[in-house]
Order: sequence, then C-alpha cells, then structure tokens
Amino acid sequence: MMILNSTSPDRAVARPTIRKACMDDIEAVASLFDQYRQFYEQPADSSLAHRFIQQRMTRAESVIFVAPGEARGSLIGFCQLYPSFCSVAAAPILVLYDLFVSPGARRSGVAEALVFAAQDYARAQGVARVDLTTARSNAQAQALYESLGWSRDDVFLAYSWAP
Repeated sequence: MMILNSTSPDRAVARPTIRKACMDDIEAVASLFDQYRQFYEQPADSSLAHRFIQQRMTRAESVIFVAPGEARGSLIGFCQLYPSFCSVAAAPILVLYDLFVSPGARRSGVAEALVFAAQDYARAQGVARVDLTTARSNAQAQALYESLGWSRDDVFLAYSWAP
C-alpha cells in the first residue's frame, strides 16, 4: 500500500495533457483496461473490460483520468480512483487502483502526469489520503511512486479472500 504524501513537490516542467474521462472515452479506456489486466496476467477479454469500465462510469463509482494520444479519440494512459473510507482516520480516502500507460508511450512522463492528476483531485476532494498497491515485482512503478513522495507502508500486511 502506498500513501499519498500531501507535500509532493511542484515541478516546473511541461506535463502531458491529462483530463477526466467522459462517456465518449469508454471504448478507449476499456481497451487500455484490458491491456492493464493482461499486464497482471489475466486473459484478454475486451467485452469484460468494456462492461466493467462502462458500469464504473455510468454508475459514477470511480473517477478515471486519461492521457489523450495524438490520434483523435485515442488514449495512451489512464488511472482509476475509487472512493472509500478509513475508519481509523474517520475520513474519506481514495484508492488509486489502476494506472496503465501503453508500452509505446512509457518513459514519456504520462504515468507521472496521471499520478499528479490523481493527487490534485485528492486535494480538491479533501480526502485524508490516497492508497495504492502494486506488485512486489513492479520495481518501475515503485520507483515512480517513491520519486513523487509516496511512502511505502511497512506496518500493515495486505490480505484478500475470494468466496
């Protein structure tokens, strides 16, 4: 789990354009989402990806930020935030659950810009923090988060259960 450090540095560099996704983006986000799932060793399933993203957006159950590509309607990256709560802090939090950049657009500042958009949104929403998890083997993502002021949680262990 990573926790947002609210004192992340402001950088005076040109960032890629990031915007909040709209309903017209469902197809393009779903395509990236399917690639994201494959990155985490899930089978390709474009209809599942489309259905999942459409439901999140239609029901306003998440906030998705996107990085537009050069071609009209294309996207090269996205991040998805889910609202949640922290009982200990008795406050709302956000979970940055998905962050993905197309392989051809990596190392161009897109992932960093998406994280900054998520941080800006978190500040605007007044949440207590933003949490995320990433694979232990994803050293590149870990390096990005730590370079942006996120702190690794060495206190709590994460568990899951599947019925």
